[in-house]
Amino acid sequence: MMTYSQHIPVMIEELLNIVQPEQCQTVVDATYGRGGHATAIYGRLPSDARMVLIDRDPEAIVHARSVWQVTQGVDIVHAPFSRLGKELKVLGLFGKIDAIIFDFGVSSPQLDSHDRGFSFNHDGPLDMRMDNSSGPTALEWMMGIPEKKLAQVLREYGEERFSWAIAASIKQALSNGAIQTTRDLEQLVVAAQPFKDKHKHPATRTFQAIRIAVNDELSEIEQGLEQALEGLAPGGRLAAISFHSIEDRIVKRFIRNQSRGDHYPPEVPVPSEMMHPRLRQIGKPLKPGTEEIQKNPRSRSAVFRAAQKVA
Repeated sequence: MMTYSQHIPVMIEELLNIVQPEQCQTVVDATYGRGGHATAIYGRLPSDARMVLIDRDPEAIVHARSVWQVTQGVDIVHAPFSRLGKELKVLGLFGKIDAIIFDFGVSSPQLDSHDRGFSFNHDGPLDMRMDNSSGPTALEWMMGIPEKKLAQVLREYGEERFSWAIAASIKQALSNGAIQTTRDLEQLVVAAQPFKDKHKHPATRTFQAIRIAVNDELSEIEQGLEQALEGLAPGGRLAAISFHSIEDRIVKRFIRNQSRGDHYPPEVPVPSEMMHPRLRQIGKPLKPGTEEIQKNPRSRSAVFRAAQKVA
């Protein structure tokens, strides 16, 4: 049975200050989740504005339809970031968007659901799919990947220093059917680590890495940012909230590169106006304040970056 656990959206005031919904005609929330950001933005949009709610998770789409289906000016789309441009073209909105919002990572309802397999705090099936209606589960993915590649994923996506030992233990356990649930994987990862991080559960990095790989999250973010830039109208705003350093590096690099414009060799003297930058960074990266972190501890790692399309 699907239940809706509470999801507290992060950095709402900061987001509203950047998006400026009162001045928007079309806004896209590309990570609907449970609609916290969408609700705050919609309440400030002009009466004739249009809002598009997108999510990869079928449960989020069910929630969106239960709340927004009959709301004037709202479109609901089930799609990953890599289909953002295509879906905006279908709606006739490509190149006309005033603001596009991304809130990367896993939502509280996903983490809190035993059946989704995202968290080692609950025993459940090793699924971890953002879209649990398609693609291999985490268990199927681990069974099909070579040990060397698994270790590489743990090291690159989870920044796990014991990646080789953990990968070897996982593949050995899979060969005799000893891993079936999140609790099985957690206990195996804990046992495989000779030293423990005082400030982080030993399985955190492994679960993060496997989830990122199963969902191809980093490629999806890259494609989503590229298509968001194309989908924005001139002057439109891009807002992105990340929750770990790998996501944030992608956003930071994208905004930096698009703000610099065309690439020329360093020895070629090119005036800035000839570089054709496509974005202008808005302010500095923001983090949640102390009060928000106290109310919502899951917000503590959030980083908010924004930029405006200039061409």
